Amino acid sequence: MSWLDKLERKFRKFGIKNLMLYIVTANAAIYLLSIVDPEQTLLYKLTLNPDMVMKGEVWRLITFIFIPPSASPIWIVLVLYFSYLIGSSLEHEWGSFRFTLYYFVGILTTIAAAFITGFPVGPTFINLSLFLAFAKVYPNYEILLFFVLPVKVKYFAYIEWFFLIVTIVLFPLPLKATAIASIVNYLIFFGKENFFRSKVRRQSYYNRQEYRAQVPKKEWFHKCTVCGITEKDNPDMDFRYCSTCEGHYEYCMEHLRNHEHIRKA
Repeated sequence: MSWLDKLERKFRKFGIKNLMLYIVTANAAIYLLSIVDPEQTLLYKLTLNPDMVMKGEVWRLITFIFIPPSASPIWIVLVLYFSYLIGSSLEHEWGSFRFTLYYFVGILTTIAAAFITGFPVGPTFINLSLFLAFAKVYPNYEILLFFVLPVKVKYFAYIEWFFLIVTIVLFPLPLKATAIASIVNYLIFFGKENFFRSKVRRQSYYNRQEYRAQVPKKEWFHKCTVCGITEKDNPDMDFRYCSTCEGHYEYCMEHLRNHEHIRKA
């Protein structure tokens, strides 16, 4: 029994059913309120700002996950719908407890990154970790790119991993720390499985290489069954299969009509 199974047996009741529905609904509500708030005062009050948290604004520790992406009304509908699809699918696959655990580990590590760096953060990287989990569980799920071209979600995940690695390697410390923090939950859930599969693939590759090295290389393509001559011995020699012999037996032109036919017993 894995440690996740043990946790679920003890704390199953703490799983929040339909968690993503609540988060998406809150995102939509905040987006609508932000439309009538041109100064973006509300969004500022919700952002995870470590300095303001230390001054008593502790609600920021949770409200930052409700900040919607800044986008057009049509785009925000698509983003929120896809977020709900990802979250509800993972909850259906894992159950409410595991999905809640995955999401809240992402929240806690993001909070830790914010306090370590001292910079405000939003929910972007948490949402990215959800997408990576979705792509891991449902790699062949197809998304209509530009509403026309079907593309499997795993290919989008490869792109996201690329940008995530670039962020970790090249970007300033605040973004670097937040990016690393956002994949801690992914590594907790899938790290062991990915390591095991990588190990198996690597061992399989070495086994194939070792097998190929031990198999003697065939330096000829045609070989006479009677005299053993090959195209390496005589490049001008023609070879034919005998239609009378029972099996695939090849002969040079000198022995094609001058050999004892092979019969199966």
